[in-house]
Amino acid sequence: MVCQVCGSTIEGESRFCPRCGAQVANTVPPVGYMGYAGYSSYPPRVVTPRVQRHLQTLGTLWCAFGVYRVVHSLFGLFLFRALAWPHFSHRWLNELSGPPWMSLMPVVVTMTVVMAGLALTVGYGLLTRKPWGRTMAIILGILALFRIPFGTALGIYTLWVLTPVSSAIEYESLADRS
Repeated sequence: MVCQVCGSTIEGESRFCPRCGAQVANTVPPVGYMGYAGYSSYPPRVVTPRVQRHLQTLGTLWCAFGVYRVVHSLFGLFLFRALAWPHFSHRWLNELSGPPWMSLMPVVVTMTVVMAGLALTVGYGLLTRKPWGRTMAIILGILALFRIPFGTALGIYTLWVLTPVSSAIEYESLADRS
């Protein structure tokens, strides 16, 4: 048989394509079956499973979210430095440390870089169908719920696609074990 989605050859009586993971439909009608008025019926509709339908979009959105977090944070730091810093710096001209709350800036920058890196890693894991991609996406999807509005939307979408038990089984069949 040949996969209707990617065109690769499928050997044996497999229910899923080994290359793309699409469900293989049996297009051969039963022996002696003729549809209405002697015409054969339409071939069965091939339904793409839910995880497979949404995996490419989900991986792309996670990569875009990682880039968005870096760009958003850099823009915020630049804007803060350009607009707010001159108003505070005149009091601390003789001090090297600056305002006391500025000591938190390395923590904020580190957390932003780590979370953006994790978002990019999840996007890569989902796009390449790594076995750890689903678990990591669920964990980061829960954490992203607190980043209103884009993180919340992405977290809900991620959890909707990947948390059901049927999604776990389907993702395992799609995962690239190499």
